[in-house]
Amino acid sequence: MEQIFNFDNELSGKIALVTGGTKGTGRAIAERLLQAGATVIITARNAPEKENNKLHFIPSDLSKAAGTQKVISEVLSTYGRLDILVNNLGSSVTPAGGFNMLTDEDWESTLQANLLAPVRLDRGFLPQMIAQKSGVIIHIASIQGKLPLYDSTLPYAAAKAGLRNYSKSLSNEVTPKGVRVLTVSPGWINTTASTAWLGEIARNSNSTIAEAQQNVMDALGGIPYGRPAQPEEVAELVGFLVSPRANYLTGTEFVIDGGTVPTI
Repeated sequence: MEQIFNFDNELSGKIALVTGGTKGTGRAIAERLLQAGATVIITARNAPEKENNKLHFIPSDLSKAAGTQKVISEVLSTYGRLDILVNNLGSSVTPAGGFNMLTDEDWESTLQANLLAPVRLDRGFLPQMIAQKSGVIIHIASIQGKLPLYDSTLPYAAAKAGLRNYSKSLSNEVTPKGVRVLTVSPGWINTTASTAWLGEIARNSNSTIAEAQQNVMDALGGIPYGRPAQPEEVAELVGFLVSPRANYLTGTEFVIDGGTVPTI
C-alpha cells in the first residue's frame, strides 16, 4: 500500500527528548523537532542560554546514573511515553598532549558522558517503545569515532567509536520489535563549545586560536566544503531521520562532515 506523508506538522502528537538540548547542536535539533509539531523535552546540567517556554527543560547531570534515572522517571510520569530519543549529549574536556596526559578520571568522565549516558537512557525508554511497537533512537556520534585526533580528544574518540558499534548492535536487536535506531556522525560543527575547545588547544600548545584552528583542520585532512557545519544543518538531517519519511532507515550511520572523512 502506498504511504502518503504530510510534511507539515509531521511529528504532531510525538513526544521527543533531546539530551544536551540547551545550546549548540542540541538546541538546534530541539527547535527543529518543535517546528515539526513534536512535544519536545530537553535536558542538560545548566539552564538554556535562551529560554523557550515551549521546550520542557529537565535539569540533570546525565554522566551520573542518578541523573539519567531522574530524566527517565520525569518523562514517563509526565507524558506516559517517549516516541523519539535523540542522544545528543557529548563533551570532551580532557587535556591535550596525548595518552600520557590522561588520568583514569579523564577516561571515566568522558566514557560516562559520551557512551554510558546514552546506554542508560536507551535502557530506560526502550521497554515502553517496544511495548508500543514504535519509536526512534538517534545516537549523535562523531567522525572522530573513525578519524581520531589522538593529541587532543583520545577518550572522546574512543567513546564515540564505542557508541557507533553499540548503536548498530542495538538496532539489530530492537528493529524487529518496531524501534528504529540510527547514528549521526557530524564532523566539525561551529558552536560555542568548539570555539572554547580551540581556545583550550591554543593554551596548551602556546599558539593562537587561528593556529589551533589550522592545526585541527590539518589533523582532519581538511574540509572539502571549506567550513565547519552549522548546528541547523545537523538538525535538519535529524529532523528527517526521525520523521515518517525515513521509516525504512535503521541500523545505519549518517555522516555529515562536509566531505572531511577521506574514505567511503
